[in-house]
Amino acid sequence: MQIAVLLYDGFTALDAIGPYQTLSPLPDTEVVFVAEQAGPVQDDNRTLSLVAAKSLAEVSGPDIVVVPGGPPENVQVQMDNEAVTGWLRAVDATTTWTTSVCTGSLLLAAAGLLAGRRATTHWLSREDIGKHGVEPTGDRVVFDGKYVTAAGVSSGIDMGLTLAGKIAGDQYAQGIQLMIEYDPQPPYDAGSPEKAPAELVEFFRAGGAAQK
Repeated sequence: MQIAVLLYDGFTALDAIGPYQTLSPLPDTEVVFVAEQAGPVQDDNRTLSLVAAKSLAEVSGPDIVVVPGGPPENVQVQMDNEAVTGWLRAVDATTTWTTSVCTGSLLLAAAGLLAGRRATTHWLSREDIGKHGVEPTGDRVVFDGKYVTAAGVSSGIDMGLTLAGKIAGDQYAQGIQLMIEYDPQPPYDAGSPEKAPAELVEFFRAGGAAQK
């Protein structure tokens, strides 16, 4: 089974690494990072690069595609990039699962793959994905046919584990969870707009940026 993780300039690192960490232990699995051109690809912080081992042209029939998100302006560039959206349409014709994390679902929507389907994305982008004929939802992981979308950033770990369970069984996925010791006990209960302080939600809705 081949899993292709798409990389592009300005992607969010955990969007790609979360599913990689949870799906790569599956039996008889090859994970390949792909980009328009092979080579290093910088993340949205410009401090980390992942290496795309192969170009899009070299990967034509993956069993699973993982599309990470990124800041809206970076994702928009790829939404307008026919090389990327065309590749997504081409490989989707034969994938068993087509997946995304965070605003990566906007890329799937721009490729025309989510029209009429339920999907999730980062909470700030739900309205945007609805403009593509998608039924947005605030659920953390959404399955609609072979399409699997995850909400913001960290939910890619949940998506990967859930998909691993469907592929290899619950016990196998539980083993992956145990070995990465994924046992969330966050210091704050502010991980969704429904739980976070209202002033924070409004700050980010107004275009505020997280401090780094």
